[in-house]
Amino acid sequence: QDRSFWRPVLPWGGVYTIKAGRKAISCTPLYVKINLKNTCTIDGFLMLLYVILREKETFPREVAIYLGKDFVEHFLYLMDSYDYTTVKLLWIWDKMEKQQYKSQIHKAALEIDLFGNEHENFTKNLENLMSTIQESLCSNWKCPARFQEYMQRMIKIKCDGQREFSQRVFCHGPPPFVILNMQLWKSEELAYVPYYLDLSDHRYSLEGATLFNKEEHHYSAAFQIDGYWMHYDGLRNDNLILLNKPPQFLLLSSLVYIRATEN
Repeated sequence: QDRSFWRPVLPWGGVYTIKAGRKAISCTPLYVKINLKNTCTIDGFLMLLYVILREKETFPREVAIYLGKDFVEHFLYLMDSYDYTTVKLLWIWDKMEKQQYKSQIHKAALEIDLFGNEHENFTKNLENLMSTIQESLCSNWKCPARFQEYMQRMIKIKCDGQREFSQRVFCHGPPPFVILNMQLWKSEELAYVPYYLDLSDHRYSLEGATLFNKEEHHYSAAFQIDGYWMHYDGLRNDNLILLNKPPQFLLLSSLVYIRATEN
């Protein structure tokens, strides 16, 4: 079986070496290492992002509206070149805020630790992609906030009248993909994993998911490639394996849906 479509695959962690300068006497180049730790909080989503961008020809152009054209082109180039550590540093330095990760110096090495929550390290930086707006009108003419616009989440307003809500729509048009944070749900509230979503008159199909192992405090991912379900775990020797059937989606952290092709 041809395994070429299984690559590239991000390994856990990473080491990046940069030339820092030369010693004054020996003129020997000095090198500084950047060590990445606990990168599973971004690895699964970076893999999913690559799969999504390669899913349809129009997706790179659409995603570039939100992430930037230079970022998308550089990201795809680095992934196709198997330059894994640089891919992770591209996300860390280009999309993450300084307070979202820990960094400290150990001898001549800079250590960047991404231990934490993947929603803080990844999905939080995609809020613009999935932002929605909803309008509401109160029946009470004396209501101090009779007309309201709601961005991203609903806000409760004390009012004596009844409030009517319009359909919630995406602020920037239907995005190529959406991410559902399943940590906001209780397991008993979700009887099954929906394979399709209808959002603002557009259909989205399930493309993948990220999974969280509480005992190991470790994230992994599952996604489809050419119709095959794969399980990805950058910490394992066999970091990408073919599944004989769709995963059971235990210990869900996120669900990722892509916009279906309109007929």
